Amino acid sequence: MVQDTPDKISVAIPRMPDADMILPYLRRMDAARYYSNFGPLVEEFEARIADGFDLAPDCVTTLSSGTSALTLALRASAPIPGNLCMMPSWTFSATPHAAREAGLTPYFVDVAPESWALTPEIAAKELQAAPGTVGAVTPVAPFGAPIDYAGWDDFSDEAGIPVVIDAAAAFDTVRPGRVPLVVSLHATKAVGVGEGGLLLSRDADMIATVRSLSNFGFQQSRSAKLPGCNAKLSEYAAAVGLASLDAWPFVRTGYVQLAQSYAAALSAVRDVSVMPDFGKGWAGMTCSVQINQPGVWAENIVDSLTRAGVESRQWWGQGCHQQRAFIDFPRASLAVTDHLASYTIALAFHLGLSSGELNRVITALADSLTERRDENISELSGQKAIAQAV
Repeated sequence: MVQDTPDKISVAIPRMPDADMILPYLRRMDAARYYSNFGPLVEEFEARIADGFDLAPDCVTTLSSGTSALTLALRASAPIPGNLCMMPSWTFSATPHAAREAGLTPYFVDVAPESWALTPEIAAKELQAAPGTVGAVTPVAPFGAPIDYAGWDDFSDEAGIPVVIDAAAAFDTVRPGRVPLVVSLHATKAVGVGEGGLLLSRDADMIATVRSLSNFGFQQSRSAKLPGCNAKLSEYAAAVGLASLDAWPFVRTGYVQLAQSYAAALSAVRDVSVMPDFGKGWAGMTCSVQINQPGVWAENIVDSLTRAGVESRQWWGQGCHQQRAFIDFPRASLAVTDHLASYTIALAFHLGLSSGELNRVITALADSLTERRDENISELSGQKAIAQAV
């Protein structure tokens, strides 16, 4: 008898507002005949974002992507071309790409093992050993986890170095201060518009500069005052964003509950630990786990899960310093990054995941680890027998 193969469980399925949720905003856009250039829907979206983060309206600006927001925020700091931009290698490739577009040279440093993040303390230490002048620092909130936002304000003040925080996946955990931070509005994020980004900062002058840079360098006229580009958010994207904000309370509850269910289930799996602060009441889009069984690499577990019909992913691969586009850039010692790259995988995590599918993921992971553990024991026993025979 041929047994049915269970359906594959996808690692991620984006959740965006459906057409019926977006349609009222599109009708408003059509009535106004305003489609771009900071139109009424963009202004409303920015105002709702500002209110949600307890910011003044002029402390928020939207952009066409998170990468554009990061690039222009770095450019607004007036970097000296070629200066180093310190950043973790444990990040998505958009971080070093943005630094390069801003005229800076990525300088990869390590992260703290307990937070998976570049900390102000690590940055202060690496400043002393940097192979050149550090013109900016770009910390990253790993997979949306909380980081020390206030500490980066202090670091920037004390070191006299601009900081721009890449908080792409951290819509639910960011705490805006003076240091600018970027949130992605990509379709894979908690609040999405398809493609877009947010820049938040209590420094209204800095936000105004980036807004000008995103609009051809215009400032209250059609005469370019700054060397800008076109990185504005359209009214179409703002319509999706407003519908996403309408759904956010429901969406947030779903992700928080899913994370808590995952954390509870994973606590019973041997040789696995969850990402920092996972399951502690904040809404992220990823369930990343670290394998704590020496010699059992992430790629081994990914292969085993794939055979069980469970998709998983190494979202950040081996670290940016191993990617061809960045392999020649300077780096510090990256022991923690190399360890995370070797032992970290992302499990299926989306609002369509049923309790039965979650149990399938947990069972497949536990079975895979047990299989690898038994193989290691068998191999060690064989080696011991050979040694005794000799």
